[in-house]
Amino acid sequence: MSITRIATRYAKALLSLAAERNEVEAVYQDMQQLQQATKNRDLYLLLKGPICSTDKKKSIIRALFEGKMSQLTLLYLDFLIDKGRAAYIVEIAKEVEQQYKALKHITSVRLVSAIPLSEDTVALIKQRILQSGLTTENIEITTAIDPSLIGGFILEFEDKRYNATVSRRLAELKAGFIKNHYLREF
Repeated sequence: MSITRIATRYAKALLSLAAERNEVEAVYQDMQQLQQATKNRDLYLLLKGPICSTDKKKSIIRALFEGKMSQLTLLYLDFLIDKGRAAYIVEIAKEVEQQYKALKHITSVRLVSAIPLSEDTVALIKQRILQSGLTTENIEITTAIDPSLIGGFILEFEDKRYNATVSRRLAELKAGFIKNHYLREF
């Protein structure tokens, strides 16, 4: 079975259980915390590797997250480790985040610009995205800076990409000049 299918099934089961117990928000926060924690290379390798026993992995998880995560999440992590799915915990946490956003109708939008944008500009872009009807009513915007864009911005969400950068327009002009037979003769 593929990692994606495993992550999808386990994430769906966790969110279903959390919904029954009215703990969806807490589980979502826990999974975000887990994703942050697994950026630590040692914890990541511990979960992925077969060297440590399941009891040792469970005790390490308990030591790290006891009192910081809900009891449901801790029990679920124990369950995953017991079932031999510790290597997939990172992927399951990411899938929980995606399924949570789908459940709450949240669209994640990535906005990349050449320079930092003001809050007013970001709010205007958000308003335009909402007016387009291409997203749900809840938008979560993350911004990034890429000076190589020269100017303009790139919007990425779901499987869509809107490139309104100066560098793209310059590349189009260059391609147009190369294809122009009259300019080649000069």
